[in-house]
Amino acid sequence: MNLRDLHYLVALAEHRHFGRAAEACFVSQPTLSTQIKKLEEELGVALVERAPRKVLLTEVGREIADRARDVINEVDQIKSIARRTRDPESGTVRLGIFPTLGPYLLPHAVPLIRRAFPKLELLLVEEKTEVVLQRLREGRLDAGILALPIHEDSLHTEFLFEEPFLLAVPRHHPLAKREWLKMDELADQSLLLLEDGHCLRDQALEVCQLAGAGEKSGFRATSLETLRQMVAADVGITLLPTLAVKPPVAQAENVHLIEFRGQAPSRRIAMVWRKSSAMGGFFKRLAEVIASLPPELLDPHTLAALAPHALGHKARRTPPPVSAE
Repeated sequence: MNLRDLHYLVALAEHRHFGRAAEACFVSQPTLSTQIKKLEEELGVALVERAPRKVLLTEVGREIADRARDVINEVDQIKSIARRTRDPESGTVRLGIFPTLGPYLLPHAVPLIRRAFPKLELLLVEEKTEVVLQRLREGRLDAGILALPIHEDSLHTEFLFEEPFLLAVPRHHPLAKREWLKMDELADQSLLLLEDGHCLRDQALEVCQLAGAGEKSGFRATSLETLRQMVAADVGITLLPTLAVKPPVAQAENVHLIEFRGQAPSRRIAMVWRKSSAMGGFFKRLAEVIASLPPELLDPHTLAALAPHALGHKARRTPPPVSAE
């Protein structure tokens, strides 16, 4: 038994197809198939149920594949320890991030990371939160940037920043005359939301529940950009994170953005990694770099200076002081 054969078995477990598993391992299909059969002969058990159009692992095959994945992850950790000892700021980091944050945070964060760690190779994977968490557990990602809370005892959580939400409404909506409002003024409003599986949907639903608002029936968006365009098309109103309305993001002309006062809704963003990771010390430094974003990026008050065309009016007055309510 060797590490290469374990890689083949794990790839077969993930792809459930000899051809695709072989492609993922950069070998020919006959090579992968032969090595899997040799592994079965060595272990004395059947690992794979072979069918004409699909491959299923046997029960013992699935268990051994899980163990093999752990072995591969441990070997990667050993290599990582050696690499980090030689040069702590070089090597590769596989970083997962969810879709309603990635396109808006990364243009600001990646230049900071490149300046701080010029030899670091950053491999970015954009997936929904549950997929990022699963890949972290499996060792297929080194770290992730996710929204709190995260209920995973095996993960270390490092807080990065808090990102306020703004209300996006069509320019001719009754609320478009407002420059700010309190959350309870959303009562009886219906908001456009994302489809299931997006953490932003859960966050927006929580805001709706607190404010007494609801979800607009008959529509669920697949992306934040779809939500933005639906607001521009006068379909309804929605919540947008602050980073999603800051340059270099292009704003829709018919969208008016309203800040919240008092108990403003927001989401808390953190960097997470396995507590067992050999890279924990480096990840803390990486998190510090990402958390050093310019304050104005997360401040909706600076929106007028950064994106005046998105506000729906020519000049922006100084907002009234926040009440202590």
